Amino acid sequence: MKMYILVKETVPIGFALVAVAHASLGAYLRFKDSPEVAAWLSGPFYKTICRVSEAEFEKAKETPDHVVITESALEGQEVALAFKPREEWPKPFRFFRLYR
Repeated sequence: MKMYILVKETVPIGFALVAVAHASLGAYLRFKDSPEVAAWLSGPFYKTICRVSEAEFEKAKETPDHVVITESALEGQEVALAFKPREEWPKPFRFFRLYR
């Protein structure tokens, strides 16, 4: 089980760090009553954080069960997506670049 958090590659590092924290909490709060979150919390609750292009970000929004994080200091721009933890992920998720 893992949660994916995707951050737009254009987001400055300081805002990206805040967005990841908000994304993790936002996804937990949105999906906390789901069996997937219960299973995720019972084991090591892995999170994978990736940097994505604008096109990858928009395409990823088609994957269900996510929250969109915006940043008021960036005029309400969408900066991150967090997805409900799951075992299996759509193929494109395997190719996103890890945030390093």
